[in-house]
Amino acid sequence: MERLTFVLRMEGDREAGIAAVRALKGEFEAACAAAQVGNFSIWHMEQYLFGYGERSGGDVHCFDAVFARFPVDVSLVCAPGTMRQMYHDIGIVRADKSLIRHRVFATKLKPGCEEEYKRRHDGLIEQRGDAVKEGPESNFTIWYGDGHIFGYCELVRAFDSIEPTPEQKAASVAWETRQLEIMDWLTDDMNWLTGENHPPVERVI
Repeated sequence: MERLTFVLRMEGDREAGIAAVRALKGEFEAACAAAQVGNFSIWHMEQYLFGYGERSGGDVHCFDAVFARFPVDVSLVCAPGTMRQMYHDIGIVRADKSLIRHRVFATKLKPGCEEEYKRRHDGLIEQRGDAVKEGPESNFTIWYGDGHIFGYCELVRAFDSIEPTPEQKAASVAWETRQLEIMDWLTDDMNWLTGENHPPVERVI
């Protein structure tokens, strides 16, 4: 199975751009069926639309005909198969998506920080080793394109009631504070830490 990610950038009216992409929902669904792409979604943050899907067959260019129908002020800046994977923590993927909540996020990397971001996340993978967790995160991948970071994660609902320990909270604050050295958030994930007021991510398709 191959993960297909792509990024669209809206140069004009964002609501109009979202409506134009949403109007192509049926054509995206037909392309997914023809290319055996499942778990497909498109998400909105700032001027960007982030697409995610999982392909078990077919062509990586399966959406080209749909992309060709975008209005001129919605441009494809990262085509499927071109984004760099920066991190993964797949865990146990739930086929039944009623068991999960989505977490999709985006940040803007500061100039020259792509490799530092990758190095830090490679360290997390090395620390984890071969361990496979039940949750709370699963099917978690992070991607780079157009100077930005885009993440897709499935949070397991069974873990929603489990509170992190004080040690886990402190470690999370330390990690996120350090990450602010190399990136700025576009989504609301760290509003509680930064005092900013980014809106939540919106699912378009």
